[in-house]
Amino acid sequence: MRTLLTGGVVYQRGKFSAADIAVRKGTVDAVAEKLPPQPGDRIWDVSHCILLPGLVDVHVHLREPGFVYKETIETGTLAAARGGYTTVCAMPNVKPAPDTPMNLKVELKAIKHKAKVEVLPYGCITMGQQGRGELADFGGMAPSVCGFSDDGRGVQDEELMELAMLAVRKTGKLIAAHCEDESLLRGGYIHDGPYARMNGHAGICSESETAQVRRDLRLAAKTGCPYHVCHVSAKETVQAIREAKRAGVDVTCETAPHYLLLTDMDLQEDGRFKMNPPIREQADRDALIEGILDGTVDMIVTDHAPHSDPEKEKGLEGSLMGVVGLECAFRVLYSKLVREQKILTLEKLVELMSLNPRKRFQIQGGIEPGQRADIIVIDPDKTGVIDPDAFYSMGRATPFEGWETTGDVVMTLAGGDVVWKAKK
Repeated sequence: MRTLLTGGVVYQRGKFSAADIAVRKGTVDAVAEKLPPQPGDRIWDVSHCILLPGLVDVHVHLREPGFVYKETIETGTLAAARGGYTTVCAMPNVKPAPDTPMNLKVELKAIKHKAKVEVLPYGCITMGQQGRGELADFGGMAPSVCGFSDDGRGVQDEELMELAMLAVRKTGKLIAAHCEDESLLRGGYIHDGPYARMNGHAGICSESETAQVRRDLRLAAKTGCPYHVCHVSAKETVQAIREAKRAGVDVTCETAPHYLLLTDMDLQEDGRFKMNPPIREQADRDALIEGILDGTVDMIVTDHAPHSDPEKEKGLEGSLMGVVGLECAFRVLYSKLVREQKILTLEKLVELMSLNPRKRFQIQGGIEPGQRADIIVIDPDKTGVIDPDAFYSMGRATPFEGWETTGDVVMTLAGGDVVWKAKK
């Protein structure tokens, strides 16, 4: 039996055109201007909608195993489906940390039984995800992971990071680095900028991010290891990556919606504005936008990091770092950067949220015959308000709470299955 999506405008090979899509046995069977229905077809009329390849988020915290009071694989992947994501890459700050094949197996089992969309886990860089000490078992985990990361901690020792790069290069995977020099943090918890100074908060300097990025770029050039920089927030980091790309270093990077749409002067005394790295200044936002437009910044992720309500109700100083984003990222980016500010085209947004992460992380899927049928249906005129109480995610902390948006995901197909559909 086929699934037939009819009457929509389809993004394919870099452009939009009116087309129908037929899906059979989990893959795209055909894409054509008009596909006649066959007996037994399940037909979805998607007139007035836009069909895009499923979004890919290579930076998500699903919290399971170990921290299911914050999020579960089921709730996190339902949130992903609601937001248009058909593949997410799960960061390794779970318990047990995936630093050996045995520990990774616990996470893989939970993914197999509970995930609503495709989940690709990361393995740790260091044992216990400590950012120091002994290296994880890269060779043993490589066949089952999308890459290696200690997200939440930067690898503090340069020699250890060089050894990690040399070992990871042999696996054919990449290192996705959380870059943070702990010696430069000095007790900070928001950006060291105007808002912190005006309101008596301890600040985190941009150099704490950029210094370790520069170190790692030098090591990536030396070792030839594919290298990916997580959640870029600072203008100096953008420039360092730009220069490294021009020099031929095999590097990509990501940023997140909150760095593209907010500055530190938008902060409120609320834990939903606290994340790591922090929201920085207007000059940093401008540099990130410039980096997206000139190709320095390759992709947009959410860094979806749910915590319980008590953990986020202690203001900027006392709350844990991390916000959720799977269910609102596309909505706010499409509304603000595409429709309102006209900084990005929808085609560029698709590159940043689907095509580029697929290419870098070797993830199949999209709207091509023979590909895994990961397809999302967008109603470009659907209006709404970001309401965390309606999230599938167990996390509620988002700086976009209350934002009015235009354009939303109304259906998500992952592997040909309808895993989420908006209520009429």
